[in-house]
Amino acid sequence: MKVLITGAGGFLGRALTRLLIARGDAVIAFDTALGVLAAEFAEDERFVPCPGDITDMANVAQAMLTYRPVAVIHCAAIVGVASSLGSPTLVMRVNVEGSLNVMEAMRLAGTPRLLHISSEEVYGPFLADVIDETHPLDPIMPYGISKAAVERLGRTYRALHGIEVIHLRTSWVFGTELPRNRIPKNLLDAAIAGVPLHLSCGAQTAIDHTYIDDFACGALQALDLPRHPYDVYNLSSGRSATLTEIIGHIRELIPQADLSVGPGAYRFNDQVEAVRKGALDIGRARETFGFNPAFDIRAGLHAYIDAKRARP
Repeated sequence: MKVLITGAGGFLGRALTRLLIARGDAVIAFDTALGVLAAEFAEDERFVPCPGDITDMANVAQAMLTYRPVAVIHCAAIVGVASSLGSPTLVMRVNVEGSLNVMEAMRLAGTPRLLHISSEEVYGPFLADVIDETHPLDPIMPYGISKAAVERLGRTYRALHGIEVIHLRTSWVFGTELPRNRIPKNLLDAAIAGVPLHLSCGAQTAIDHTYIDDFACGALQALDLPRHPYDVYNLSSGRSATLTEIIGHIRELIPQADLSVGPGAYRFNDQVEAVRKGALDIGRARETFGFNPAFDIRAGLHAYIDAKRARP
């Protein structure tokens, strides 16, 4: 299978690229920066570096028409609530306009399938502790709004042009290569380094954290399914954990960890309060393509520690 991955040089894109190449597929790696991957797979003919920017329609169309992939996994985006608040105009340009360029290039090239990596942010405030894909979409931050817009545009391209656009709503994916200083990565890195870390708030905020290996495996299961009965799936651990619980697990794994968290709701950069969250019901993904995450929060934390210590 020949797959084009936008944002291949990013956190999610790298994991997907490695998994696809390991199983024998060819990857067209489309991104503005491919340094790590290009060096890693320099001698592998299944890896095709394709420097490019999704906001440049000519760039995207040239890649699609040149390589004619059978599917696209669309990871490229400006990610996260904090980032989207800092530059909402750029977020809309990259996430919405860039996604339109990808879909239009697919239409021109006759590429039949797109996996769009969406987010739990499209739901806005969770109305229950566990929610499924029928939960109303009510995003309130630019990032979530941009992802919800791309989902709607995907349905338009499916209706008008027959492109199968599948949306994978994942939640707070973490791993050692995550480039952002976000929980639980910041807590884990501090504990491993023996550095004290106190978070001012968020003790009881419950979030569904997804370990990177589970995300990558689930995404490829969705890619491999010949025909999808739905166009959207939750893809996460299926369970939520509070910050207090996460710190407790880290202390069990690293007894000397000096971590603490204050009361109240979690705030991004200690400024913007996170909306109510919880767990994503992953029953649809489990029943449709066999998604069965291997990592609950404790197992994911443990895997992170092992990976970090193996490769500092």
